[in-house]
Amino acid sequence: QVQLVESGGGLVQPGGSLRLSCAASGFTLEHYAIGWFRQAPGKEREGVSCIDGSGSTYYKESVKGRFTNSRDNAKNTVWLQIDSLRPEDTAVYYCAAEFGTCPGYKVVRADAWGQGTQVTVSS
Repeated sequence: QVQLVESGGGLVQPGGSLRLSCAASGFTLEHYAIGWFRQAPGKEREGVSCIDGSGSTYYKESVKGRFTNSRDNAKNTVWLQIDSLRPEDTAVYYCAAEFGTCPGYKVVRADAWGQGTQVTVSS
């Protein structure tokens, strides 16, 4: 069964950091690009970054410098480090897998989605 499970979300103060995890099971992650999306209350889901099997990374312009993707194919896990968190980063964060390489910073033909992890930035 193909599955992605996110974890690592939580409540953090502005300026803080979080490291989100996306763990894959049922397939070999190294053959897939992993995209991160977020959906804030009342807003559409937006893609924010992508990392492919070779480790090449792509970021939406608005998150460059604060978001960092990494992966360990042996552990079938991808991480999204978010630094200098802002209240506007509050959202449910999802990872999605697309076979092949990143089409850009946004995965467009996801083969699997995670259930999401809540990130809340508030003082």
